[in-house]
Amino acid sequence: MAAADDLKFQANPDATTISIDEPVEIPKNQHGRLQEPGREEDDELLGTDDSDKTELLAGQKKSAPFWTFEYYQTFFDVDTYQVLDRIKGSVFPVPGKNFVRLYIRSNPDLYGPFWICATLVFTIAVSGNLSNFFIHLGKPTYHYVPEFRKVSIAATTIYAYAWLVPLALWGFLMWRNSKVMNIVSYSFLEIVCVYGYSLFVYIPTAILWIIPQKVVRWVLVMFSLCLSGSVLVMTFWPAVRDDNRRIALATMGTIVLLHALLAVGCLAYFFDAPELDFPAPIIPTHNGTTVITKSQ
Repeated sequence: MAAADDLKFQANPDATTISIDEPVEIPKNQHGRLQEPGREEDDELLGTDDSDKTELLAGQKKSAPFWTFEYYQTFFDVDTYQVLDRIKGSVFPVPGKNFVRLYIRSNPDLYGPFWICATLVFTIAVSGNLSNFFIHLGKPTYHYVPEFRKVSIAATTIYAYAWLVPLALWGFLMWRNSKVMNIVSYSFLEIVCVYGYSLFVYIPTAILWIIPQKVVRWVLVMFSLCLSGSVLVMTFWPAVRDDNRRIALATMGTIVLLHALLAVGCLAYFFDAPELDFPAPIIPTHNGTTVITKSQ
C-alpha cells in the first residue's frame, strides 16, 4: 500500500497557469501604422477623436427649430470668464496650441465676436475723427465737423469681413474635405469665433492710432497683425496641411493677406486720409473791396 505522503497533491512545475482575470486591452496603435509624434499632437489638438461626440452633444443642445428664440439663445450661452479667457488666448497666442481645440470647441458662441466687432467699429470711427481733429488743430481755416459716415463705413467693413470671410473659408474647407479625406473641417460657428476673437487686438491698437506719427502707427499695425494673424495660422494650418502643398500654402496666404488688407485698409482710410486743401476765406472791407487771405 502506498504511503500517505505519496498520495498528497504536488504541483507540476511544467504546468501552464491560466488566468481568468479581465483581458488586457490591446492599444489601438498596435493594429495600425505608427504615427509621427508631431502628427499625433496635431490630431489631438484638432480633436479628431472627440469631434463626433462634441458635435453630437452640440446637436442635442441646439435641437430647437431655427425660427425659435431658443435656437439662437444657445449661441450666446457663455459666461464672462469664458469670454475673457478666449480674449486672453487671442491676444497672447501659445505656439503649437490650436485656438479652436483649446477655447472654442467646448462651447462656440457669437456673444464675444458680436461685441468685439461692435466695439471695434466705434473705436475706429471715434479714433479716426479724433485723429483728423488733432492733425488739423491750430489751423485758422479748419472747422471740425464730425464724420458720422465713418461709423457706417466701419460697420460695413468689419462685419462683412467677420462673416463673409469665415463663410467662404468654411465652404472651401467643406469642398476640400470631399476631395481629400484627411482634411479636418471646422464648423461655421467655430470659424466665426476664431475670426471674431482675433479682431480684439485691433481695439487698443485703434486707440493708439490717434498718435499723429506715421511710424508709430505702422509699427502698431504690424505688431497687431502678427499677433492676430498667428492665431489664424495656428488654427487653420492643421486643417489644410494634408491637402496639396500648393493649395495649402495658397489658402494660408489668402487668409493672412485678407487679414492684412483689413488692418492696412482701416489705417489708410480712417487715419492716414490726405489733408484737405481748405479754400481761403474772403473777408469784405469797408471800401467795397475784398481781401483774400491765404492760409499757411
